[in-house]
Amino acid sequence: MLALRSSGASPPASLPIAILGRVSNPSSRGAQIAHRNCLTAALLLAALVAASSCTGTSPPPGQTSASGSSAQASATSSPGTVGSAANTSIGTANGTASAASTVSTGLQIPWGLGFLPDGTAVVTERDEATVLAISPAGAVSELGAITGVAPSGEGGLLGVAVSPTFAQDHHLYVYYSGDEENRIATVTLRDGALADQRDILTGIPRGSIHNGGRLRFGPDGLLYVGTGETGDRPLAQDLASLGGKILRLAPDGSPAPGNPFPQAPLVYSYGHRNVQGLAFDSEGRLWASEFGQNTWDELNLIQPGGNYGWPLQEGHGEGTDFVQPQRVWPTSEASPSGVAVLDGSVWMAGLRGERLWQIPLSGGGTIDPVPQLAGEYGRLRTVEPAPDGSLWVTTSNTDGRGQVRDGDDRILRITVS
Repeated sequence: MLALRSSGASPPASLPIAILGRVSNPSSRGAQIAHRNCLTAALLLAALVAASSCTGTSPPPGQTSASGSSAQASATSSPGTVGSAANTSIGTANGTASAASTVSTGLQIPWGLGFLPDGTAVVTERDEATVLAISPAGAVSELGAITGVAPSGEGGLLGVAVSPTFAQDHHLYVYYSGDEENRIATVTLRDGALADQRDILTGIPRGSIHNGGRLRFGPDGLLYVGTGETGDRPLAQDLASLGGKILRLAPDGSPAPGNPFPQAPLVYSYGHRNVQGLAFDSEGRLWASEFGQNTWDELNLIQPGGNYGWPLQEGHGEGTDFVQPQRVWPTSEASPSGVAVLDGSVWMAGLRGERLWQIPLSGGGTIDPVPQLAGEYGRLRTVEPAPDGSLWVTTSNTDGRGQVRDGDDRILRITVS
């Protein structure tokens, strides 16, 4: 169990201009945001008081209270290895997750998360169709709403990515569900408000389930997009469809040069069921999480042009027709959404699994995964490295599938050292 710890940060005297967003309805939305900020401050104060009065002792990192022995991770690089929930240690050789504290509370199904150059976070709310700014101290401000969003089922305002040239173009990229399709749009963020929304890609299949939605700029400056097959399984193997794919785009939405399929110029890999997590490691390799159906969830290392097997294969299979997963989990232990890479590990948020999986990287593969925060905060949706070296993690308990706790949904800060 990770100890809840107050960040100790006080709100700055003046906030960056990027978080001074206009409130579209001061009588209702402004009151909600003010309530969020007050609730966050109250929870942080309560956590600090509880921590100061605690007299119990806990096993040091790397030990369990039952045996007192350090948990050891066995090295392996073989694909298709099952992730284990038995190892509940906190410390690993690839970074130690030492504490969790609350950044902000009272959010409504937070989905996408990114950071501006000044350290301010931008967060999308799926059903509200709003983009929020959250300061490092947890102050929340509304930047504006995305037009054309038709939230229903798993669709709505999903991923967000900050332009790698934000200082020049002030662009945010958003993935959203319209009435009949999923789209990617750019919006301009200036003086704390959104403007100039423009669709750069349309025609991504949309369903009540499996809409994908993750956006990630790569080290090559190109935009990578995770999509889902909307429950229509054959779409994943159909190169004529954008569903069940990882796409690679130029920043203007056009096909990226060098994509592997001339007949499908936007497609980077295929055979995916529902990709909601994308992240690059220090070697420039792309990792992606994959929702399984009833048996195996996956962590995949993405190869350009690779076929990842769905719906013909779930988890590890025989033969060489499909790219095999690096790690698999029972769906009850993961149901993975966002992924991030920090301090030599992949970090993967679990929805149904209600835990944050740490998958240390070693050589060309991975070593045994370590579950963090298991059952502590409910469903976890998105994980993102913050400028201060921590991880920010969003919960997803207000999406109709979780048990709502006081203060949900929230953003957590995980200290990694």
